[in-house]
Amino acid sequence: MTQTTTSSQSARDHTWAIPKTMRASVLLAKGQVEMQQRPVPSPEAGDVLIKISSVGICGSDTHYLREGRIGHYVVTEPLILGHEAAGRIVAVGEGVPASRIGQRVSIEPQRPSPNSAETRRGEYNLCPHMRFYGTPPIDGALCDYATIGAEFAHPVPDTMSDDAAALCEPLSVAIAAARKGGVTAGSHVVITGAGPIGIATIQVVAAFGATSIIVTDLDDQRRQLAADFGATTVLDPRENSLEDLGADVFIDASGAPAAITSGIGAVRPGGTVVLVGMGAETVELPVQTIQNRELVLTGVFRYAHTWPTAIELAASGRIDLDRMVTATYPLEETEAALNADRTPGTIKAVVRL
Repeated sequence: MTQTTTSSQSARDHTWAIPKTMRASVLLAKGQVEMQQRPVPSPEAGDVLIKISSVGICGSDTHYLREGRIGHYVVTEPLILGHEAAGRIVAVGEGVPASRIGQRVSIEPQRPSPNSAETRRGEYNLCPHMRFYGTPPIDGALCDYATIGAEFAHPVPDTMSDDAAALCEPLSVAIAAARKGGVTAGSHVVITGAGPIGIATIQVVAAFGATSIIVTDLDDQRRQLAADFGATTVLDPRENSLEDLGADVFIDASGAPAAITSGIGAVRPGGTVVLVGMGAETVELPVQTIQNRELVLTGVFRYAHTWPTAIELAASGRIDLDRMVTATYPLEETEAALNADRTPGTIKAVVRL
């Protein structure tokens, strides 16, 4: 009988040479990115050390570069950005089985306190003591090595690319939004914004069974991308009203006040509004519409318990994450990757290490 050995099995049998220092792309201050040599972190008890392979660039990374802050999170000291990441476990801390060494993983980039009330009730994404990759003062993954709690390093199959494993992070945002909205078979969904999260959300609601997916965006290319990724209807909001479309669920992935207001008008009585896009601190809402239609309005902040679903959807081919990657860069060109959104047609830039 012939035995076959998978690449993961071979990796587990491999002895990983870990250097003392690593490359890191560091945001020094607003508009200033520099390559540095940093010490390779050591995994603490319960942690794994991951050799990073792919890092997706998020709009929040770009915002930190251009503005030096997001809300009350301010870059006051050098910071490694990047929270959409994947790689391979090369070392483990105390209490983590050595058998995990060599596993390819998608990183859920958060460290909640195990003792907070939010974590104990399963809403660990809302933990007030959260340490999140690439959010001041916590370093992220735009470097050769990073550590994370073992339970947040999710194994992926060999059939999944490193890029797709990294993009399970934005996919998780979309899954969280679809769950909040209660999207199910036959749902009629309206999505405003066809950026990376909007494109991921289109695919997720389709996978959840939505039969009508209306997407709006101001940009012609993004509307075409939305159609390519599964939107059943795409609209230019400057030319089309969303009022009284009878949507079961409205998901805003733009953060634009005008999009939120118009999207609320699209929802049927008893429907749900899900706010995902990060935009203005305050937005005027049509309160009478919300009251008279008894709409449920909720926000989404990151995600919790989404990775198994994200990996299953991507690995099964029901979600195509690789097709979302439109530009790749080496670590030394991180600043160019952070500005890739200025190139028309860009969906997702990825830094490959």
